[in-house]
Amino acid sequence: MNSFPESARTRTLHRILLSYRDPNLAKSIVDKIKEYAAQIKDTVRIMNFCGTHEHTITYYGIRSLMPPNIELVAGPGCPVCVTPARIIDAAIKLALEENLTVYTYGDMYKVPGTKLSLAQAKGLGAKVVVVYGFNDAVRMATKNKDDSIFVGVGFETTMPTVASQLYIGKVPNNLAIIPSYRLTPPILKYMLNRGDIRIDGIILPGHVSTIIGVESWLFLEGKVPSVIAGFEPIDVLIAILMIIKQLVKGESRVENEYSRVVRFKGNDKARKLISKVFKVIDADWRGIGLVPNSGATLAEKFMHYDAFQKYDLKITNSVDIKPGCRCADIILGLAKPTDCPLFMKACTPETPYGPCMVSSEGTCHIWAKYGGYTEVKQ
Repeated sequence: MNSFPESARTRTLHRILLSYRDPNLAKSIVDKIKEYAAQIKDTVRIMNFCGTHEHTITYYGIRSLMPPNIELVAGPGCPVCVTPARIIDAAIKLALEENLTVYTYGDMYKVPGTKLSLAQAKGLGAKVVVVYGFNDAVRMATKNKDDSIFVGVGFETTMPTVASQLYIGKVPNNLAIIPSYRLTPPILKYMLNRGDIRIDGIILPGHVSTIIGVESWLFLEGKVPSVIAGFEPIDVLIAILMIIKQLVKGESRVENEYSRVVRFKGNDKARKLISKVFKVIDADWRGIGLVPNSGATLAEKFMHYDAFQKYDLKITNSVDIKPGCRCADIILGLAKPTDCPLFMKACTPETPYGPCMVSSEGTCHIWAKYGGYTEVKQ
């Protein structure tokens, strides 16, 4: 007998979750997608900007449900994948040469730097600790008193936890941060302005949008149909249908499918904290290059926590993309994982060669794990 009976609230939440995975509802939405898609002559490329969306699309076989003229394309939605190799090189240098403890997310643990990953550095004696979040690093550094660093990566979603701890003065002086935060609207602007990346519709990131809000995407109005979406299969299917309806009507609007979570202005408290603790800078995206106003580093008031400043750290000659790897093209939607000659050969989840094969949000890792490449129309 279960000692912990299921509460009414838990049962209700479970029913709600199942409704977002209802196969009959999914079929009816897919039928609508096909109905509207039949009114479009050309192939439609819909890009998602979140690794979790790519996971949902692949795991639930959504590509296999699409009509022939609807192509679902993965974009730069994996923050770990776009983190420059020099960030990993810097953490390894401080760990091996300065004997610092490195706190890092699990997704960063096996991402290759120029020569080593943090996992390989640990095998050489580096003190590397995987944490769930920045609060864990603060707690451990406060308790252990060791000189340590936190590898600060991610999009707008992970920035508030760091900002809040710094702002209230809870970060101990023995913990420094290697800041490598990236901002999503600027990379989308960059991709739209390149001219060589065709995007007919965009599934906007739900997690990020809970922080920055609908208003941060309004620059897309009149340019390309865009829908903020949740992460269940019904969410994604509804978003695809909303985009196709816009295309049929000749519209280009920003819509919010994820209205149960995302508000117009997002999380105002989190946004204010971010603006007080961080400053916007031009930033490198791994394999892509320098993108204007697309990164965030610590503001002057908190610069003494910046590991590059604190340890006078200089990293040169880092290599972001190794020979043969097509991760950069995959991040930009210019190639599929199956276009890479190393995919599932020299590069596998067990032996990742490129950054897109490491993270649970990396397109190559997702396709390798869930067989998405068997469903892609060639």
